[in-house]
Amino acid sequence: MPEVKKINRQKEKTPMPQLSPEVRITNFDEVALGLDREAAINEAMRCLGCPDQPCVGKCPVGVPIPAFINCIVRDNPKAAIKTIKRQNLFPAICGRVCPQESQCESVCVRARNGQPVGIGYLERYVADTAARENLEDPTRVPNPTGKKVAIVGSGPGGLAAAGELAKAGHAVTVFEALHKPGGVLEYGIPQFRLPKDIVAREVSKLKELGVRIKTNVIVGKSVTIDELLDLEGFDAVYIGSGAGLPTFMNIPGENFNGVFSANEYLTRTNLMKGYLPETRTPVYRAKKAAIVGGGNVAMDAARCARRLGADVTIIYRRSEAELPARAEEVEHAKEEGIKFQMLTSPVEIQADENNWVNQVKCETMILGEPDASGRRRPQPTGEYVTLECDCVIMAIGNSPNPLIGQTTPGLDLQKWGGIIVTDETTGQTTKSKVWAGGDAVSGAATVILALGAGKAAAKAINQYLKTAS
Repeated sequence: MPEVKKINRQKEKTPMPQLSPEVRITNFDEVALGLDREAAINEAMRCLGCPDQPCVGKCPVGVPIPAFINCIVRDNPKAAIKTIKRQNLFPAICGRVCPQESQCESVCVRARNGQPVGIGYLERYVADTAARENLEDPTRVPNPTGKKVAIVGSGPGGLAAAGELAKAGHAVTVFEALHKPGGVLEYGIPQFRLPKDIVAREVSKLKELGVRIKTNVIVGKSVTIDELLDLEGFDAVYIGSGAGLPTFMNIPGENFNGVFSANEYLTRTNLMKGYLPETRTPVYRAKKAAIVGGGNVAMDAARCARRLGADVTIIYRRSEAELPARAEEVEHAKEEGIKFQMLTSPVEIQADENNWVNQVKCETMILGEPDASGRRRPQPTGEYVTLECDCVIMAIGNSPNPLIGQTTPGLDLQKWGGIIVTDETTGQTTKSKVWAGGDAVSGAATVILALGAGKAAAKAINQYLKTAS
């Protein structure tokens, strides 16, 4: 008789242990502490093992979710990590930063009568256990194909493409503009959400596969796409350069001292470790910080500013129901004492006699009919409020850097700067031998979508290289 799986009928997720708000606002230590073995098995037993597996269909990289969860139930994390890594090379990262609530967990059958299975919690548990107990098999370097692929950008999409192509036996070189690989994983997502030793560990595994990473190389300036193809002999190029060009509101006062883009603020804090006393790249320690925006980047900037000692207010032009940030991040921000000024939009930043920000004037908004995003459109009321602050951080979006488009003939772009792909399933661009994906194509999105795009492009590139002479 086959073994019958015992189902845990518990309606709520097994709680994730975490640092208390009083402790975590004093440091940059990781907030979520991870499930232990007993808690992980308890949560895994909530999975019904649905035969149609809707969660897998909603995963951008196709992780066999019920299969790896069943390995946890059987207390076999070694089998679980092997199962996950058939589809996802970066479970320690995805388990921490993927928006599971809008993807795999959103279609979990258990959510019909309670909360969904904590798929992200369990993915993180498997990855962390495998790393701690050295459960992964030794890296096997495949036989070389003789083909060379250049990857532009070492963010999640670039790393995913590099890993898949290296596994296929191609010689892969990643070109990174900054001095450390990882892209947004390094400079954007704070240490308290994604410890940087995890990023370094995942990068080192790619190097074991034979991936070469060249830092401090700005493609479009240090070397062009055409030079990579024509002079350096690469057979294909994947552009995963992200969306690192910050957006501002174009309101009066944005050039005053104390106004930052979230990109600069987070890069100084995360990549440059600006919160440490011995840093060579300091970050401004505000007394009162105003963060403009309501997405995950806004939450990251706000929570960093809070840890750097500021009284923090998030200014958002819609209501809380329309916040695009993950519910977990909003909850953590509130627990940490961050205030929310909703239905409010800045119209002018004001400064003192030294041109240093001292307040931001905002207009009160009301919500009208839904716009193209499906959210109700904010409309001005003609009423104003003024907030005191000595720092304003703009976190209202990013677009791709125009440098690659400007220096690559034949590479067509959207009006807003995104690279046009002729096939969304493969990332093929309008230029021969060049593919692209992630934020460079879509604009700022999520880590897991970039991973999925990188993986899909790698599959297409591999197929192309097999047939190319």
